[in-house]
Amino acid sequence: MPPSPALVWQNLPAASLHQDAVLSAAWDRLNAQRGDLPFLNTEAITASLDSFGTGRERLLVGRQEHTITAMCLLVRTSATAWQSFQPSQLPLGAWVADDRLPVLELARSLIRGPLGLCLLLSMTQIDPLHAARPANTADSESSDYIRTAWTELPGSFAEYWNQRGKNLRQNMRKQRNRLAGEGISGHLRVLDQAADMAAAIERYGALESAGWKGGQGTAVHPDNAQGRFYRRLLENAAMRGEAVVFEYLFDDRVVATNLCLRRDDVLVILKTTYDESIQSYSPAFLLSQDEIELLYQEGRIQRIEYYGRMMEWHGRWTEKSRILYHLTLYRWPLLQRLAEWRRRRRSGTGASAG
Repeated sequence: MPPSPALVWQNLPAASLHQDAVLSAAWDRLNAQRGDLPFLNTEAITASLDSFGTGRERLLVGRQEHTITAMCLLVRTSATAWQSFQPSQLPLGAWVADDRLPVLELARSLIRGPLGLCLLLSMTQIDPLHAARPANTADSESSDYIRTAWTELPGSFAEYWNQRGKNLRQNMRKQRNRLAGEGISGHLRVLDQAADMAAAIERYGALESAGWKGGQGTAVHPDNAQGRFYRRLLENAAMRGEAVVFEYLFDDRVVATNLCLRRDDVLVILKTTYDESIQSYSPAFLLSQDEIELLYQEGRIQRIEYYGRMMEWHGRWTEKSRILYHLTLYRWPLLQRLAEWRRRRRSGTGASAG
């Protein structure tokens, strides 16, 4: 098989992505080829740049024989180092590429081409489902980021629920019986219209701000960058039928919320929160059970992606997980050996005996 044509790169301001319709269409075309992820389309990336960017981000456009086959948003982290644009609100790094282009080949082309004197390039938070994890080489290494979970929805809900742990099933039944005994109506509410998103984000923010994230100052709020980002993201997605907010209520009181995007047969849970003041119930679990049962009834969604760090509670709902990874590329193999030596020295494993 002949080698693929070399990538020829163009280095542009990040704003070019939404200012140039040709580039926007190319980004969405490449995203569709590799995962078709709703949080990596042009609108979502533009919203994240506007909310979390510094203005220093660059759009690298790679062409093979005049066809755009790779696009990456990068930011310089030092005089000689670059990394993917990676706000914490994006589950994966901001790049798209033809699905036949290996990520290591893409990174090597970048580090030796349009970035000037770049000695280190970090491609962050890569999903092996959409970009196979390469083996370490003389000039590259991959490292674990987090283990993340997903749930598949084959068969019927009854079959799925019978496969859950006995303790979970009994606990959910007891909680629902207790709610009924106390005269509390526990029920699911589903919102998928653009006009509903602003109020949903406000209610989400109120719940999250009342919990530990509020104490740390990291909670979503309608008036902070996170709140504005999620409102814009969900409103835009709702216009395409791709946004959905699941709320669980005790009577008229919202006690748990999932902010989600859906595309084709995949649902991505972007954010989840619950009322931490409720001690005798598990509102997030009640929400998850009703949400999954509804998805079975509708028959559209076949897989739920969580994309956050896998916690103990994820294991109650699924046995499936995979590791997201970072890819680090060095301009020369010597730099990788130097970096490894420094790591060993810091950890004490590189000290000589005697």
